[in-house]
Amino acid sequence: MYAIIETGGKQHKVREGDVVFVEKLPAEEGQDIVFDRVLAVSKEGVLSVGSPLVKDASVTGRVLGHGKSSKIIVFKYKAKKNYRRKQGHRQPYSKVQIEKINA
Repeated sequence: MYAIIETGGKQHKVREGDVVFVEKLPAEEGQDIVFDRVLAVSKEGVLSVGSPLVKDASVTGRVLGHGKSSKIIVFKYKAKKNYRRKQGHRQPYSKVQIEKINA
């Protein structure tokens, strides 16, 4: 059994027991969170696809922690114009363990 959820503008395929890294959520460590934007659910080989969401479906997870991903470098450059701008960025994320798929 798996589900496809949408959070933070991205889609994630999750199963019960999976640990996923999603865009940072406004929840404390150890707190349960419910993802109600479920796009598809596969249960016993039968796929239910929503239009756009599956009715009465949700995914429950527990926030394990928060962090920042590795640094990326944003470098702007224009040839022959002495224009250079260097900027770093670390995207915040939440580590979530999927506990239950309700469908």
